[in-house]
Amino acid sequence: MTDTAASSAPGGVRPPKSEPRPMVDGRRRRLGDPIFRLVAAACACAVLVMMIGLILELVVNAYPAIREFGLGFLVSDAWNPVRSDFGALSSMYGTVVSTVIAMALAVPVSVVIALFLVELAHPTLAKVVGGAIQLLAAVPSIIFGMWGLFVFAPFMADNVQPVLGDYLGFLPLFQGPPMGIGMLTAGIILALMILPFVTAVMRDVFEMVPAVVKEAAHGMGSTTWEVTRKVTVRYGAVGLVGAVFLGLGRAVGETMAVTFVIGNSHRVSASLFSAGNSIASTLANEFTEASEPLYLSALVYLGLVLMVMTLVIQVGAQVWLRRIKKTLGGSS
Repeated sequence: MTDTAASSAPGGVRPPKSEPRPMVDGRRRRLGDPIFRLVAAACACAVLVMMIGLILELVVNAYPAIREFGLGFLVSDAWNPVRSDFGALSSMYGTVVSTVIAMALAVPVSVVIALFLVELAHPTLAKVVGGAIQLLAAVPSIIFGMWGLFVFAPFMADNVQPVLGDYLGFLPLFQGPPMGIGMLTAGIILALMILPFVTAVMRDVFEMVPAVVKEAAHGMGSTTWEVTRKVTVRYGAVGLVGAVFLGLGRAVGETMAVTFVIGNSHRVSASLFSAGNSIASTLANEFTEASEPLYLSALVYLGLVLMVMTLVIQVGAQVWLRRIKKTLGGSS
């Protein structure tokens, strides 16, 4: 039988015998999964331990200010290191106002840019613009701050704020002298900083929409606008919300760029032209000057407030994402 099989092979050559596959070490295979599970669990626990340790450290160092001022610290706009009278209201107000301005400007522009790059632009143009956006995201924040102080703030004072004051000066938001620096300028600088991050994430989300889904919509007679609005945006709604909150987290905690252009004034004003401050800018400006224990504790208390604000934003983002997933799942 063997000679017959060998002679029946092409050319009369005996086919090579297949070598037996090497035996897998059963003990090593059984140990691999537990070790991987242990390492992964340790890394996850390390993140929780670091978070808990950070919060405890802030609470311990902020306790003298918490004991001295209590929750009234959150609603007081006083800030007088000489009299040891401190409040977080002006810093919280500046943080919220500058962040709202940045998000209101950056999010719509990011959506439009991402949709243009994915749906309308030529692939070569999309690659060039996408690369430019990534380069813009790599610019350090202090460069944005210096550019904002020496270039953008004078431009605002000479060209933008006077026009806004002439046409919208009847509103409290646009009253006051055009100084260039202030919460409006800080919000615009923040918008320029978070624009690349939000745009990059939104672009990736739109590119993940299956082409067959959009082609089916076009085949049913939908226009490009209808496909974009009802298919592309709806399919990536969860990712869009995630991109928005990514930019929000970046804007809330930004330090150096805001410090350069916000004016660093501890007062609450309805005018966007007026100087203000944020929690991050207050910490950057005054932490090295805090020689008194209560002064230092008040700054740490501000850091704790910023930490709580960030956690609230993240929890709100998760709740919103779950509701969006349920809504989309129920309607599909």
